[in-house]
Amino acid sequence: MSLYDFAKGLVLEAGNKVRIMMKEELNIETKSNPNDLVTNVDKATENYIYDAITHSYPEHRVIGEEGHGHDLTHVEGVVWVVDPIDGTLNFVHQKENFAISIGIYRNGKPYAGFVYDVMKDVLYHAKVGEGAFENKHPLSTIESTTLKKSLIGINPNWVTKPKMGPIFQDIVNDARSCRAYGSAALEIISVAKGQLAAYITPRLQPWDFAGGLIVLNEVGGVASNLLGEPLNISSANSVLVGNSNIHKEILEIYLAPNTATLIDLHQRFKK
Repeated sequence: MSLYDFAKGLVLEAGNKVRIMMKEELNIETKSNPNDLVTNVDKATENYIYDAITHSYPEHRVIGEEGHGHDLTHVEGVVWVVDPIDGTLNFVHQKENFAISIGIYRNGKPYAGFVYDVMKDVLYHAKVGEGAFENKHPLSTIESTTLKKSLIGINPNWVTKPKMGPIFQDIVNDARSCRAYGSAALEIISVAKGQLAAYITPRLQPWDFAGGLIVLNEVGGVASNLLGEPLNISSANSVLVGNSNIHKEILEIYLAPNTATLIDLHQRFKK
């Protein structure tokens, strides 16, 4: 069995276990703030994925949201970047609209990505150079659009912030409209499917975007941080993803004139 097929089977089985555990009472805890939740299902799912990987591939390493691999100092070899439940607030409050996200990287370069919409039983997956798929159906190359004719994804909370708010308000005002789905992985997939033209956020962890970006790249999408710099799996970053035209438009017209503010934002992230 290839690594790609192993990973595909693993994420599907992890999703099946999530659906079973959801029938039991949730144990909900807070992390960095009252809205940053983690449940026993998050932890159990990450442990299941970690144990399966290390059993079959003991030389591989895992970076997981709920604790595994946070002390990694390099990305040499094969690294799995795992978010066991991306969209935990949706998981707790809605019992849907969340995903399992896995990105596999070899020596820091993408190999394969998986985003599993658990409750819809839809797996988005891609192996670099071989296209992207929704279950067994190929995803088409996404079309370029302009901001004024596009839906974009952005959390409305960011528009209220004193420093980032004015920058994002201009983007929101000029877009056709905006949406917020509460799962970064699924929002990146929405861009890959052409349902959103762009998704923008001031900060994501690698496990939030690692899997989705590989799918996005296979359909012609473009990703960077808000300064136009490449993303990597070793640190948190701001994120701008979109079709090629709207990515360039947002970056050059709306973000570049605010470089000083954005540099300050990134410096604060590193503290």
